[in-house]
Amino acid sequence: MGTQFWVVQAFNGVSYGALLFLVGAGLSLIFGVMRIVNLSHGSYFLLGGYVALSVIGTTGSWLLSIPIATLTIAVVGLIMERLFLRPEGHAKLVRDALIALGIALVVRLMIGPILPQLLPGQIGGIIQVTLVVIVFAIPIFLLLQRISAIAIEADVLRQVLMTVGFAFLFQQAALDIWGGNNFDIQPPSALTQSLVIGGTYLPLYRLFMIVGALVIGIVLWLAMEKTRMGAAVRATVDDAQMARGVGIDTNKISMLIFALGAGMAALGGVIGGAFLGVYPGLDFEMLPIAFAVVIIGGMGSLGGAAIGALLVGLADNFGKALFPELAYFTLYAPMVLILAIKPTGLFGRD
Repeated sequence: MGTQFWVVQAFNGVSYGALLFLVGAGLSLIFGVMRIVNLSHGSYFLLGGYVALSVIGTTGSWLLSIPIATLTIAVVGLIMERLFLRPEGHAKLVRDALIALGIALVVRLMIGPILPQLLPGQIGGIIQVTLVVIVFAIPIFLLLQRISAIAIEADVLRQVLMTVGFAFLFQQAALDIWGGNNFDIQPPSALTQSLVIGGTYLPLYRLFMIVGALVIGIVLWLAMEKTRMGAAVRATVDDAQMARGVGIDTNKISMLIFALGAGMAALGGVIGGAFLGVYPGLDFEMLPIAFAVVIIGGMGSLGGAAIGALLVGLADNFGKALFPELAYFTLYAPMVLILAIKPTGLFGRD
């Protein structure tokens, strides 16, 4: 293996890390501000790719698909945060009902193969769902109401269950709308060329990914460090209760960050669709990798997300190239090592 091999693998690792930064930075900020483990974050990545495919199919413009997909999924995240993750009044009852229904439907999927043996005669899917709702959803809903007195723990449980439910909901909706085929997002022909340096071919599209992520990272850093809104976000990450005490509207900060995180993940889905593709299950493939980025870098840290994404990208590419049979080990070993040395991540607060 000569110099060219190492250069190409390093370049591919950095470009993949640039993509992971878009996904991981949003996830990190969401947890840092809202303390929500968002298990539907990979769905934003997948839906961003699918929305981009629809825009390209309708308008023929790849460039136009980027802002439309990003803003569309950001709005989806905004609605999800406002109506379901931070509900007020009667909306809490709706949230608990949806959680209970989601759990019941998951149970139904798990026991679906044995339902014909348990239920007499030929019972249709609607009747099966109705029975499952009666047997599982109603008791779960009542249980959620009973434990609501344990405010913090109950709310965290609801939020995690809700994001799991939305992950399955988004996946099924994508399957119903776009089908189960694998798609590739075709970038402009100008970005399909390669840059030749010393006989080494470096794809321009991957260079575009690196530059794009770098620009976005710098803009985010300036926004967080040099603006009043950024100061409010940092205060909320450090101590939300104290931030509320000095007059910061933490609810508005939460909405902003959740929409930003969802939009960044969707942008990653558009950009990544050119070489990862867009297909059912991509969301659950990206989710653990995004968590590895966040765990390595530290929750709530943009710099940590950048370093974590770079390390994961390099570990993934070199691991697959040098030790393909140990690819998962080389991908997640740095995460385990860093957790053992510094449980809060490289840039996380102790």
